[in-house]
Amino acid sequence: MAEKHHLILLLLCATLQFSSPSPSDHFYNVGELVPFFVNKVGPFNNPSETYEYYDLPFCAPVPIVKKRESLGEVLNGDRLSNALYEFKFREDKIDATLCPKKLTVDEIGFFKRAIDREFYFQFYLDDLPFWGFIGKLEEDRWTPGGGGQNYYLFTHVQFNVLYNGNQIIQVNAFGDPNRAVYITKDVDVDVKFTYSVTWNATKIRFENRMDRYSRASLMSVHQQVHWFSFINSIVIILLLSGLLALLYMRHLRNDLKKYSDANEEDREVGWKCLHGDVFRPPPNSSLLFAVVGTGTQLLILICVLLFLALIGTLYPYNRGGLLNWLVMLYALFSVFAGYTAASFHGQYAENGWERTVGLAGVLYTGPVFVAASILNIVAISYRATVGLPFGSIIVILVLLTFLAVPLLAFGGVIGYRFRSKFQSPSAAKRHPREIQQLAWYRRTPFLMFIGGLVPFSAIVLQLHQVYASMWGYKIYTLPSILFVTFIPVIVIIALVSIGLTYIQLSVEDHEWWWRSVLCGGSTAIFMFGYSIYFYVRSNMSGFLQLSFFIGYNACLCYAFFLIFGAISFRVSFLFVRFIYHNVKRE
Repeated sequence: MAEKHHLILLLLCATLQFSSPSPSDHFYNVGELVPFFVNKVGPFNNPSETYEYYDLPFCAPVPIVKKRESLGEVLNGDRLSNALYEFKFREDKIDATLCPKKLTVDEIGFFKRAIDREFYFQFYLDDLPFWGFIGKLEEDRWTPGGGGQNYYLFTHVQFNVLYNGNQIIQVNAFGDPNRAVYITKDVDVDVKFTYSVTWNATKIRFENRMDRYSRASLMSVHQQVHWFSFINSIVIILLLSGLLALLYMRHLRNDLKKYSDANEEDREVGWKCLHGDVFRPPPNSSLLFAVVGTGTQLLILICVLLFLALIGTLYPYNRGGLLNWLVMLYALFSVFAGYTAASFHGQYAENGWERTVGLAGVLYTGPVFVAASILNIVAISYRATVGLPFGSIIVILVLLTFLAVPLLAFGGVIGYRFRSKFQSPSAAKRHPREIQQLAWYRRTPFLMFIGGLVPFSAIVLQLHQVYASMWGYKIYTLPSILFVTFIPVIVIIALVSIGLTYIQLSVEDHEWWWRSVLCGGSTAIFMFGYSIYFYVRSNMSGFLQLSFFIGYNACLCYAFFLIFGAISFRVSFLFVRFIYHNVKRE
């Protein structure tokens, strides 16, 4: 049995491949062959719709050898393969021939459809990604009445490589428009694919070679947006803090003072009369505690990922690095979901904690697995690289089965064994107090609207930058700003949750448990709504891209619904305990 588990651990470590190359791995002597891989092609406006490079009839080596990839690279849609291009360190090449080729009518049709959709290619040289377009489309302005579109295929690629000492710093590629081949007519065409490589020295240090990918995010306009978003969040926090301070000073303290001085009849008014109902376990308590457990797991996951980005472990175009960490940490942090769900359940019930822990295990994983399965079927039908091969699916299932599930159960056992029995300030009544008919602005839908709108207004500018990074080509490389924004959002949700819970209790509505989760999580509903707005305003198109956009954003926003809901519940729980313990002391 021990050998079996050891074998599984070795398999997972080999598959995830967390080690990142150090500078010592990137030294080359003059004339030494530099690792080069072709990756994928796809339409510029559809980031999720990518295909293998050799799906288009380019010059291909025999045989085509695919690079062994980590799980994160596979999830990212990377499919690296060898190529006929040859790069020798600091050796220029002028008009080197890849291959002569006779393009058939069908192959011409493939290229024309690709050019029409602005297909780009992605290559890697010494682990540096770079891009270029495969052709260009021009309007025929010389034919009277308009002659339609003219298609040109780039058959010559110019590579410009910068080096410092014996290390590669930067690489660029572009198709030479002066050597583009006219392929508008549906006839066979004889072409010769060529390339040139020029090497130039630079003073940029190796440690800073990834900085060029962040220049788009460091432009003054983006900096202004980031800081405006941060200042916006701080202003909202100050306003909410002032309102809550006013609430505490003028209302809550007065209520407590009146309670201590009043007779028995006057005490049973407002939120004070709910002391026998407010701590009554809610309906579907197992599901509620599972939400809190899963939300806690995802919150810790987000914080750790932001920290890793902050210290530079995660950086732009670290192939599959983010997804590697995401998968592994999600499995490891299952222990927090099990512990939190079981410990909350154990405070109110002696039995049934196993069901709560089981719900915590499937509450997020289940919907994501269903969504991923549907998207995978769509991707495979399109032969897109985002479709997961069978081996990667097996690795994910093994990871969940032999790592996530045992840790979830272990956390549940620890949480239940070391639970603390909840001491209610007053005994619960036999029958719950009847709740009066509430005005429309005090009901759950409107409170959810307020609870979601206020935090969303603090992050909407930053959210646009994140979506532009996920679904566009604006590289997001400011994790410090993202981290600094995430903290105020948590504070805002906490403050709003306290205020809405007090409003609810003040009208003698004791069913605050689920409402606190819904009001906190409703921010994610606004986030999903904004993602639809972002899609409508973008140039993305096609069923494949639409499916992945909706599916990925639904999973992402559902995660934030659980995170914000768990935060809101915890804060509301502490607030309710605080005010009713004060009532008991009075």
